[in-house]
Amino acid sequence: MNRIKEVLEQKGIKQVWLADQLGKSYNIVNGYVQNRTQPSIEVLYKIAEILGVDVKDLLISTK
Repeated sequence: MNRIKEVLEQKGIKQVWLADQLGKSYNIVNGYVQNRTQPSIEVLYKIAEILGVDVKDLLISTK
C-alpha cells in the first residue's frame, strides 16, 4: 500500500500533472493512486522527488 493519493491531495496536485511529469499515462498513475498496482522502487523515488517529499512519506502512514 502507498500514500500517493494522500500526498497528492495534501499538495493539491492532480494525477494528470503527475502522470505528465513521470512520462506515464494517466491510467498507470491512477493505478498507483488507487493502490491497484504498485510502482517500481525507481518510479517511487521519482514520484517522491517530483512531489518534494521523502520516499518513506509515500509508504508509511504518519497518522
